[in-house]
Amino acid sequence: MHLYKGKRRGMLHWFGLAGVFLLSVLLLSVGSRQLADSSSREQQELLEEALSQATVACYATEGRYPANLEYLIEHYGIQINREKYLVTYEIFADNVRPRIRVLPIP
Repeated sequence: MHLYKGKRRGMLHWFGLAGVFLLSVLLLSVGSRQLADSSSREQQELLEEALSQATVACYATEGRYPANLEYLIEHYGIQINREKYLVTYEIFADNVRPRIRVLPIP
């Protein structure tokens, strides 16, 4: 009877190790997803900031805000990953700062 108890403890030990391993894999998966989401948000914020700075630089040097987003891309070196972000650029007048929004594409 003593031999069966030892085997049972061995099996429980392996099940416990397997559980710890699976829990570790789950935690790593969740952590890497959160890191990727955080990185994507940072990239979005950096793009918004670059667009804002280029818009102000254009106004400071040329006396007017850019007429469209393509002007910023051509003359101010803005690069947009159009597979990842949708950028809206709404302008009212040459002397009114445009409304710029960067939205992630799901």
